[in-house]
Formats: sequence, structure tokens, C-alpha cells
Amino acid sequence: MLEQAKRAARAALEAWRRAAGARHVRQNAPHVTRAGLAAGLERLGIAPGDTLFVHSSLKSLGYVEGGAPAVIAALQDAVGPQGALLLPAYYLPGGTVRAACAMPDYVFDPRRHGTHMGRLPEAFLASPGVRRSIHPTHSVCAWGRHAANLTEAHHRAPSTFGMGSPWQRFIGCEHAKVLGLGISMGPVTFYHALEDAMGEAFPVPVWEDETRLLACLDHAGRRWDVPVRPFDPAVARRRIDHPGREDLREYFQREFDAAGLRVNGQVGDAASWCIPAQAFYDHLCQLASEHVTIYASAAQLAARPVSQPSPHARA
Repeated sequence: MLEQAKRAARAALEAWRRAAGARHVRQNAPHVTRAGLAAGLERLGIAPGDTLFVHSSLKSLGYVEGGAPAVIAALQDAVGPQGALLLPAYYLPGGTVRAACAMPDYVFDPRRHGTHMGRLPEAFLASPGVRRSIHPTHSVCAWGRHAANLTEAHHRAPSTFGMGSPWQRFIGCEHAKVLGLGISMGPVTFYHALEDAMGEAFPVPVWEDETRLLACLDHAGRRWDVPVRPFDPAVARRRIDHPGREDLREYFQREFDAAGLRVNGQVGDAASWCIPAQAFYDHLCQLASEHVTIYASAAQLAARPVSQPSPHARA
């Protein structure tokens, strides 16, 4: 009973915070329409037929008339019926992979577990025609031409981000692009695809030694045991998404700009960017071969200056 009361109190507090935040944005932020968002995406180079892995900050867009569903509709308008959208739908009880692994009775159930990734993924997950992969910590949801292929059999992949996962399938899609709406180069899960692909050859030992098996139910209620390897918390504190690693985020921004891979633009009120997925992955491989990863120390960054700007770099 006490735990139920605590959950109810947390939910009520979160609802109050969201309502207060929405009022503030409505009163103070620029108003943005679905058509305006679609136009901004087009200027960013998003085109019909693209497959987008979207990482986003909804509040950074301004006050969107119609809210999160209008943003989703604008993304669908931008890629069209031959395109596809992929958004994170991660569910992380306890806040980390390690904490989820420590829960003795945790069973992921897509029929009742939502996502901790914010309002846009929440709204996308509830949208018509959206499919969700089965994974105890890092499920994703997809819409469009490649939705079934991107989300199927995630629970049978040997690692979260490796072969058979939505990330590796996404990289293989034609016109695949990673899209950051109002975010830095920090909170981008795409980086982990290289870690899983390289395994022990990755320059940094990012995982704990033990692989755990976490239970999942699929959409039909069948149970699966899925291999999950927690990140080493000491290494994670050096990662690009940690609040103290502004140096690493700025380095990656300058590096991908100088390489001519990152297209920058404004979507709504948000500074946004996109990078072709295969080129993103290939450049991460090149950086890793030069001892620069999303865990690089200040000394490693200093030893490998940012590339000279490409003559084909785009603003």
C-alpha cells in the first residue's frame, strides 16, 4: 500500500510539473505550427523516403499548436508514406540498466509499460500504426515503411544495440538519418551501435563483466529471457551525455561539422541537426581508431585536434 501511495504521489507531482511547464511555454515561447515544423525539417534536408531516428526535446521547439501529436504529424509529413520514423521508447525502472538488472521480479510488458523518454516518445508510442520492439530496457517504436523490420526480433538479438537490433537494421536502411531536435550531440543512443559491433575490440571497456538475463513478455504475452549487459557506472560518468562533459559534446559538434556530415538548422524554435546514419557510423569508427570515443578524456581530445573543415561542409 505504501509503495502504491508513493507511485501515485510521484505521478501527481509529475503531472503538476508538466502542466506548469506547459503553461510557461504557452505564455512565453514562440508559437509553432505543424506546417512550420515541416518546413523547418525540409530546410534541414529531411526529404520524402527518409528513415529518421529521432532524439528530441519537445519544449525546445517552442509552443507547438496541437502539442506532441502535431510534431509527430510534421515528421510524418516530412518523410511521407515511403519514409519511416524511429523513436526511443526506453523503459528503465530505477533509472539505469544496472538498476533494472538488480530488480529480482522485473518483467517488461509492452502492454502496460510506457516509456521514460518524454512526451514526444509517449505520444508517438500511442499513435496509430506504430510498432514497438520487445526489450527490457531499450525498446524502440517505429512508424512507416520499415517499421516492422526495424522492430521485429529485438528480444532475440544477442546484444541490445548489435546485430539484429533496431540500430543495426536502421543503419542498413536507405536514406537513414539521425535527427536531433533541440538537443546537443550528447543524448544520442546511436553511439552504442559501434560499441556492440566492436565488442571487446572497442577502445574503452564500457560494460560490467556479467551479462544478465531479463524477462520480457511479447505482444502475445509469451515470455522471453533477453541478454542485457549493464554499463560500468565509473565509465558512464565520463560519457558524452554526462552533465560535466560539455567539452566532449562541443568537440563532437565541431568534429562532425568540420567533416561536413552534420546539417544544422532551425526547426520551430529549436537549433536542430541531422547526420546520415552510415556516414555517422563510419566516422565514429574512424574516431575510435584514433582513440577518440564518447568517453574520451580531455587529454585524448587535445592529442587529436578537430579535423579541418571539409570544402563540402554545410551550415
